[in-house]
Amino acid sequence: MFEIAPSILSADFARLADEIKSVEEGGATVLHVDVMDGHFVPNITIGLPVVRSLRKVTDMTIDCHLMISDPGIYAEQFVKAGADMVSVHVEADSHLHRTLASIRSAGAKAGIAINPATSLALLDEVLPFADFVLIMSVNPGFGGQAFISTATEKVRKLRQMIVERGLATRIEIDGGIDGNTIMEVVEAGAEILVAGSAIFGKPSPTEAVKELIDKATVWV
Repeated sequence: MFEIAPSILSADFARLADEIKSVEEGGATVLHVDVMDGHFVPNITIGLPVVRSLRKVTDMTIDCHLMISDPGIYAEQFVKAGADMVSVHVEADSHLHRTLASIRSAGAKAGIAINPATSLALLDEVLPFADFVLIMSVNPGFGGQAFISTATEKVRKLRQMIVERGLATRIEIDGGIDGNTIMEVVEAGAEILVAGSAIFGKPSPTEAVKELIDKATVWV
């Protein structure tokens, strides 16, 4: 079953609690939080204090995507701040197994994020230790980018890897997901669908979530 995960990177931070309520009313179940450090990616966003505040105003699953260098230093702290899911980039962590284990031991789902130009081969040894894999369908760092079409086949290949190994790993996708791309990624095997401007960039985030759910449901 798929889930819609609105990305607060595109939300109005002056009205964040109201924005979250609006996507909940539309049927969203996951709240995607992009954490950027200005080093691993060329942008700086939010950190632990915001995640603590989010935890106070919503029961939605909080999904923290750490686009940061040395994520193993901070991953467990995000769980303690209230995150239910934490993903770290395979390109940024030289001790990925240890980081995933620390996220799980802290009580959250552990995920691996992978950039568009990175091969799935890098997941070969570590895939059994991840609860989910986040496939980036844009280059990380900024919202509102166009979908990279090769991501669909990447999802399909990853789904095949998961099935062949008998794993329960879920697939998340982030970047350029909207009414024009959501059906193809769901058909390919994506289950957690991150959308930012396609939701918070619309007059009614509630209705935008509902529309995405309707389109994705065609393939379920």
